[in-house]
Amino acid sequence: MNETEIWEAMKSGEIYNAAHPYLVGRLEAIRELLWEYNSLRPSATERRYEIMHQLLGGHGSQFHFNQPFRCDYGCNIFIGENFFANFNLTILDEADVRMGDNVFIGPNVSIYTACHPLDATTRNTAVEWAEPVTIGHNVWIGGSVTILPGVTIGDNVVIGAGSVVSRDIPSNSVAVGNPARVIKSL
Repeated sequence: MNETEIWEAMKSGEIYNAAHPYLVGRLEAIRELLWEYNSLRPSATERRYEIMHQLLGGHGSQFHFNQPFRCDYGCNIFIGENFFANFNLTILDEADVRMGDNVFIGPNVSIYTACHPLDATTRNTAVEWAEPVTIGHNVWIGGSVTILPGVTIGDNVVIGAGSVVSRDIPSNSVAVGNPARVIKSL
């Protein structure tokens, strides 16, 4: 596969070779940019904004990412207005990760789109696929939450600290646990 084909395969949820040289090169370039971002002084707000503007696929006018922040590609991350991410947000964005307005993310949260085969022999060939994650408006994600590939979280949702979100969460609800389940309607 050429560069365009491997990128399109990854973005469209097809099985692709994650060790393709083009993808590895892009990952290395993003790691360099993130190294700079995460090494900046907290007072270097203009440069931090410039890097995030360069990195993200799209964003509102008001957003903040506490350092450190980690992602794979960045360009597959789209955030709305008034976004806040606390320390140690990790987003594996092989597929799109889309978040609405007024999303607040606690520390040590992980959002994954990358999927791997269960069979070890196949998994060891570096093939994978990706499934997008969507997070609605007015969502609070507590600390140490993990959001798995393919999940959609509705609007006006609270995800309790330490939860593992492995399936869709409807709007206007509170979900907690492993796996996260709705315990209250809002």
